[in-house]
Amino acid sequence: MPMRSQRKFAQHFLEQTWVNKLVKSIKPQPSDLIVEIGAGRGALTLALAPSVYRLIAIEIDRGLAIRLAEHLPATVLLIPDDFLLVDLPEIIKPYTQHSRLRVVGNLPYNISTQILASLILVDKWPPWYEKLILMFQKEVAERILAKTNSKNYGRLSVVSNWRLEIKKEFDISPNSFFPKPKVESTLLSFIPKKKYFNINNPENLEKITKIFFNQRRKMIKNPLKQIFKKPGMILEKLKLDINLRPQNLSPLIYFKITKEYEDLVN
Repeated sequence: MPMRSQRKFAQHFLEQTWVNKLVKSIKPQPSDLIVEIGAGRGALTLALAPSVYRLIAIEIDRGLAIRLAEHLPATVLLIPDDFLLVDLPEIIKPYTQHSRLRVVGNLPYNISTQILASLILVDKWPPWYEKLILMFQKEVAERILAKTNSKNYGRLSVVSNWRLEIKKEFDISPNSFFPKPKVESTLLSFIPKKKYFNINNPENLEKITKIFFNQRRKMIKNPLKQIFKKPGMILEKLKLDINLRPQNLSPLIYFKITKEYEDLVN
């Protein structure tokens, strides 16, 4: 089934050897409901479909989706649309009686962080999925996994670790894709946390971290002044050193700053 990659969708198709390795990481079961982001040419879709109860495949490239639809078994529901615009909680309602609901995908590089954010910053928690198994550009994966005080630590690190337990599965070289990308890729798995810091509105965490990390080279008094009328009170309450910079604050501190902000504005 020859299909061309479209640059506007940042498509890179995975070779079959690595598709098989990815399937082993997913460990599909007969009762599984799986949502696949970016079905592409259907290599992973067709590898998973015989082993699961239902697979919902989403593909933004309508040309690819039309050709792929001709080869799919009845267990696959193909949605030719943008994942960010699809109402998944509504679509999965008929299948929620099944044991595991997981999201998998080789994410388009250009919107991978948007997709992850959409899966984290949902109003209802625990979310509608039980596990995420997603492939990112290696540089993005390193930012997701980054720890406090490291060069890659930033907004993505804080937001990702708020509600999710994250595990690195393996790296994948550019030679494993067609067309060959210029960067390495990394497969990560995510499990929703049962216990996490309570923030009323997830958008506030995004707002706070954006203000801080847009000034990552400045001392934290600068972003605090932008957020609070009396930043000194926050420094004292959270026992923060005014000479610290955004990369020196742990995710927990950002959660607490967000909560202080919510207490003031509500």
